[in-house]
Amino acid sequence: MSERVVIVGGGIVGLAAAYRLSKRFDVTVLEKEAGVCRHQSGHNSGVLHAGLYYKPGSRKARLAVRGIRQMIEFCRTHSIPHEVCGKIVVATAEEELPRLKTLYERGQQNGLSGLRMLSVEELREIEPHAAGIAAVRVPEEGIADYPAVCNALVGEIDGPVILNAEVTAIRREGSGWRVVSTAGEHSCDRIVTCAGLHSDRVAALTGRPREVRIVPFRGEYYKIRPERQFLVRNLIYPVPDPKFPFLGVHFTRLIHGGVEAGPNAVLALAREGYKKSTIRPADVFDAIAFSGLWRFLAKYPRMCWQELRRSYSRELFCASLQRLVPEIQPGDLTEGGAGVRAQAMSPDGSFVEDFHFVEGAGELHVVNAPSPGATASLAIAEEIDSRLP
Repeated sequence: MSERVVIVGGGIVGLAAAYRLSKRFDVTVLEKEAGVCRHQSGHNSGVLHAGLYYKPGSRKARLAVRGIRQMIEFCRTHSIPHEVCGKIVVATAEEELPRLKTLYERGQQNGLSGLRMLSVEELREIEPHAAGIAAVRVPEEGIADYPAVCNALVGEIDGPVILNAEVTAIRREGSGWRVVSTAGEHSCDRIVTCAGLHSDRVAALTGRPREVRIVPFRGEYYKIRPERQFLVRNLIYPVPDPKFPFLGVHFTRLIHGGVEAGPNAVLALAREGYKKSTIRPADVFDAIAFSGLWRFLAKYPRMCWQELRRSYSRELFCASLQRLVPEIQPGDLTEGGAGVRAQAMSPDGSFVEDFHFVEGAGELHVVNAPSPGATASLAIAEEIDSRLP
């Protein structure tokens, strides 16, 4: 009889892990919502990230490069809407040119195929309305329907996916575990948690200290009015500034039509705070009681203030977008959706940049799997599988 594994979390990483592990274990997935893919997996812009930005040799670099190829193949096999449309990363000022070249070299080191430095003329051929003095084209990147991926994964998992099953306790039971949820109790030999926005809390249910803390950042988007969508053909991204921890606003064509612009990044007052008005006192207290948040705010006061102002001003948001597409105007933007990024933060106020696992006897916790977590989910599942001998 195969060993029993309980997986906590029905987002794309948890489902991918279940899909992989169910080939050799007796797997049960516990998801607290009434459906899968209700949070980060279903609130992102659907981009397939190829691994351009990530430090060579890091988990993110390795798993994004492998993961995007696996994800594209999974989409093809399961007839899931996707498109490998390519992306451009645009330098709009002279001081960005060395960073653009570094990105290009990093992408090559990470094993990306077909990377190309573009002249202004070549940039205009691909994105006629984009600003810039140079660009890098990343042909492997694209867009996909991640909720459809999640639904397909559910169909492939050899084991139950139990909904409305919020985990409230995890305790040792001999050499294994007993997992208590709102849908009942489950005994298992091993436990894997992929709880996204609550990953630190769920891992702590096993008695582990929260050495890093999830700090939720809401990313707000606008959509471009249909008559102005001609301004963006596919994906237009800025050159990231290494002085700041966020990528910056960008343009993304959506897999089911339309163009999205954003996101900004503001502290959410609830871990599932998709609206400005959503406040959960327990989440607020958890954040402000964490010394790392205060050190982060002290390190980036100007950036945090700018992000907050931009959250309440369409004009300021548009001004940021105009660095990439000068013709865009405030009237071209309509309210879009929002997502909440589960960002693991260290007590010193720095972001945990790489995918982060916490392991012990019979337990593995995915504590940090932000972007490109969705793209890399099948590769992350392989990594989890390799750590459960």
